[in-house]
Amino acid sequence: MGKSKHDHELQLGLVHMQAAMAESGSRAVVVLEGRDTAGKDGTIKAITKHLSVRNTRVVALPKPNNREQSQWYLQRYVAHLPAAGELVIFNRSWYNRAGVEVVNNFSTHAEQAQFLRDVPDFERMLVENGIKLVKLWLDIDKDEQAHRLEKRRTNPLKALKVSALDAVAQDKWSDYSAARDNMLERTHSVWAPWICVRANSKPKAHKAVIRHLLHEIADDEIAHDIKQPDPDILFPFALDALEDGRLAK
Repeated sequence: MGKSKHDHELQLGLVHMQAAMAESGSRAVVVLEGRDTAGKDGTIKAITKHLSVRNTRVVALPKPNNREQSQWYLQRYVAHLPAAGELVIFNRSWYNRAGVEVVNNFSTHAEQAQFLRDVPDFERMLVENGIKLVKLWLDIDKDEQAHRLEKRRTNPLKALKVSALDAVAQDKWSDYSAARDNMLERTHSVWAPWICVRANSKPKAHKAVIRHLLHEIADDEIAHDIKQPDPDILFPFALDALEDGRLAK
């Protein structure tokens, strides 16, 4: 099967998936997390390329305002959860508290500990109330991140992606690794497992993610003929992955 035909099959599967969701009223949430430059934006574009704007929402929340800072941390995310027939993709999510905030001291140790206690039960409630929840961690190695950060700095078309956190991504690589490891270990669950994606190759990562979404969210008759993702690219989190080289240290 040629590349274009192969991609067409996956995109058509997503269209059929969304049509079936609209008809059945099912709801789905995709949480996309990963290191800086791991490819979250590109992955979202690959997923949503042919989907309906009406039934697809991409949520990338800004820094909380003063009122939001006084709320229960997960409260502002609840407002963005899907209604019947909707697919919601969080480009970064409530897991900011377990990653960026930990490394950069944007929240207190007590707030971070409270989050880690709350989130498994929060996600269990989402799933028990009928929301299909898919959590994806996009992983890249340090050299690849350095290459992508340089391209981001030198390409004027990528100027809107540059942030103050880019400057410390490499210096704090080990801190981010430690935060990632703790997050995956503490918030991986039977009802809301973490799925890891080795994303050094963007095209391979995109295909693997779409295949996974079709098998997790689409009806069996839609996903039946779709191959499973390459296990060298996409795999469920396991403690062994922290030590055997599947996740970059």
